[in-house]
Amino acid sequence: MPPRPLSPHLSVYKFKYTLMTSILNRFAGLALSMGLPLLVYWLMAVAGGAHAQARAARLLSLPLMKPVYAALVVAFCYHLIAGIRHLVWDSGRDWSAPRHSAARGWWPGSASP
Repeated sequence: MPPRPLSPHLSVYKFKYTLMTSILNRFAGLALSMGLPLLVYWLMAVAGGAHAQARAARLLSLPLMKPVYAALVVAFCYHLIAGIRHLVWDSGRDWSAPRHSAARGWWPGSASP
């Protein structure tokens, strides 16, 4: 029996903007998932009373947390805008005209902060 051919994998696909935006959207979703424990911790501290809230405020206001918050805001904005773009694509709008197709794919990145 001859060996079966392998899947074409990356040798067949060209690296296009839609591939890049899909990868970035997945990374943004992953970043949001990793940031979710911060939100849960803060919500539980608020529900836990004044002492727990003060302790969480001290921890969450450290200078190290500011870049984390900035990254989470950028990830949220990108993920939201990319999701809206997919909703527009799923509705079938704007697919008839091939002009500006690259611009339509990149607008989530340009609209994010």
